[in-house]
Order: sequence, then C-alpha cells, then structure tokens
Amino acid sequence: MAKILIVEDEKNISKLIEDTLHLESYETEICEDGETALNALSTNHYDLILLDIMLPKIDGFTLVKKLEKINTPIIFLSAKNDIDTIIEGLNIGIDYMTKPFEPLELLARIRLRLNKKEEYSFKDIIVNTISRKVTKKGEIIKLTPKEYELFLLFIKNKNKIITKEEILDEIWDIHYDIETRTLDYHMKELRKKLDLKEDLITVNKIGYRLVED
Repeated sequence: MAKILIVEDEKNISKLIEDTLHLESYETEICEDGETALNALSTNHYDLILLDIMLPKIDGFTLVKKLEKINTPIIFLSAKNDIDTIIEGLNIGIDYMTKPFEPLELLARIRLRLNKKEEYSFKDIIVNTISRKVTKKGEIIKLTPKEYELFLLFIKNKNKIITKEEILDEIWDIHYDIETRTLDYHMKELRKKLDLKEDLITVNKIGYRLVED
C-alpha cells in the first residue's frame, strides 16, 4: 500500500487527514514543519506528499523548491484560498485543495495522483508529468513549456511518425499551412538541449519520429 507523508503543523488537521487516509489503508507519516519534512524526504521514500503552505521553519513553496530532484507527487492542502496562491501552485504542476476539504474528495484526488502514469523515459532521459521536470542522467534540463509539451508528445509516441500537421494542431493549435518555422525552431532547440540529434529524426516531407532501438 502507498506511503503518504503529511506535512501539517496543526495537530487536529493532521489527525483528520491521517484518519481519512487510513480508511483506504494508506500508510502515513506526519511532519509538523518543513525542516523535519525535508529531513524525512532525504532518507525515506514516499509515494505522495500532502503539504501545507504556511509551515514553521520552511514554508510549503520553499520546500517544493528544495525537492527539485525528488519526483514525488504533491498535493497542497492549505487555508490560503486566494487565486494568486492557487495559480502559483498549479503553475508548478502541483494539485491544490483548500481547507476545509471534503475527505472523500481528498481520497479521490490521491487515487488519481497515484494511479496516473507519472514518468516516461527514453534512454537516460526521464520526464515527470507531475512536476513537469525533465532530467538527463539525473540532471534537470530546463525546457520551455512548449519544448516540454513537444518532447512529451514524442516520448508518449516512441517510434511513431508524427506529422507536422499533427504537432502544430496538438501543441500550438494552428494549421500546418499557417506556420512551420516555429516548429522548426523548437525541434532544433529540443535536439540540442537533450542531445537527440541521432534519435529525433526528420521523416522527409512528413514529420518527425523519436526512434528507440
């Protein structure tokens, strides 16, 4: 059964969360501040993190930044319900629930996170769809949002020819006859950043293919 880390400084809330998770027989551990959570995450494996934002010692957003190389899905559980905070969480690929929350909704979101395919790999490259991070040999490769979406499309369709029209429609929502220079530029950058010159090939007059032996 999945092991879930609860990072929450209010004991009554962490107990409610823990009792809710035990309904589904999840294994749980509680940390009451960001520093303790960081130490726990450096030595233990968790399948998911439920994270408050307003925490002692290290707040939730700062903790996430310190976890860049830990590809564990995170759900923010916070009393902060202003739109800027919610959008900030969503923009970094983290699900967001405001307190008070419905226990059944929390369980549903946890099941969705745990069951969703989170990682795709190609040779020494790993794409994490929760954190939206791409690593090569363990090092984070900084891709633009469009480069990320483009590579995710290829890695989900390895060895399949994807036409230029399909790519432009999927990633840019524009027709092939309108613009191809944008695609050409992004393909060049993607090959360079991920060293895919021999793997992400051009299929003459048709499109591209990510070749896996």
